[in-house]
Amino acid sequence: MTLRSRLLILLSALAVLAAVALASVLHASARAERRDHTQAGGPKVTPGTVTLTAPGRMVFRNMAWGPHRDELTTVPAGTPAGPRTSSGVKCLRFYAAAGTGVCLQAVHGPVSDTYRALILDAHLKERAHYDVPGIPSRARVSPTGHYAAWTAFVGGDSYAGTNFSTRTAIADTRTGALIPSLEAFRIVVDGRPYQSSDVNFWGVTFASDDRTFYATLATKGSTYLVRGDLRTRTLTTLHPNVECPSLSPDGTRIAYKKRVRGLPKDAPWRLYVLDLRTMRETPLAETRSVDDQAVWKDSHTVVYALPGDYGADLYQVPADGTGTARRISVSAVSPAYLG
Repeated sequence: MTLRSRLLILLSALAVLAAVALASVLHASARAERRDHTQAGGPKVTPGTVTLTAPGRMVFRNMAWGPHRDELTTVPAGTPAGPRTSSGVKCLRFYAAAGTGVCLQAVHGPVSDTYRALILDAHLKERAHYDVPGIPSRARVSPTGHYAAWTAFVGGDSYAGTNFSTRTAIADTRTGALIPSLEAFRIVVDGRPYQSSDVNFWGVTFASDDRTFYATLATKGSTYLVRGDLRTRTLTTLHPNVECPSLSPDGTRIAYKKRVRGLPKDAPWRLYVLDLRTMRETPLAETRSVDDQAVWKDSHTVVYALPGDYGADLYQVPADGTGTARRISVSAVSPAYLG
């Protein structure tokens, strides 16, 4: 092959690569432009006042395409598919309790994004903010509003595999004091002190005593439900194969996702509820794989997100294993029930 032929082949390959790159950019630009326009048949979203103290309402991240995408919106809890009132505050993950909210945001830079956690007051005004070291994943506020927690991926971006690393922090919303990582806590596994370089924590859920919380511990290829103590700075294992726990309003049960043998590696979970007094597990009626930290709508119902046409949709299912799962809202994620 002559030098001229090699140059022609090289130039042709570069031209093809340039055309592919241009097409990708144009496609991404067109998709981004479509996201700014209201989707046909989608939920009605209008700007207005959103507060975290209005009882009987649900606040969540709006995923519907249009000018209010990613903003915190609210609807009556009894009519979750109804018209939405949008706040103008954008969050990737969100939760609220007792008039305090935590909002995990992306800060868009010229080269890459960074992330932060905002502590919000009842009117969605910033009270404090903290740097988040990776992609936001989970967020919770204690029932009293005195503590907020969040989890971020600092390596990898999916719980489905094993090649990921998380960082979970807890902030005192009254003093601003921050526990930057639960890895600083003393760990007790099966009654014995435990240390390992591969520990990961995620999915905090708080009890009402401003001391006790629960989370997931992962180590050596296994996951555990751990009970945390904010005073003694300890984490104690309670039950195996528990991820993304969510404590019931009465503090007696944990809703969680459990890995079930025989399911696909990229969709390995089923929803369960664990009785903390008896450690009895109850599978829920949702048969699809749920990669979310469920929320208790009330003492009898859990709510969670599944992939939808425009990001995610919300579903609910009875917490006692009976009934069937049903969709309650489209283009929505990270719900919090007020009051």
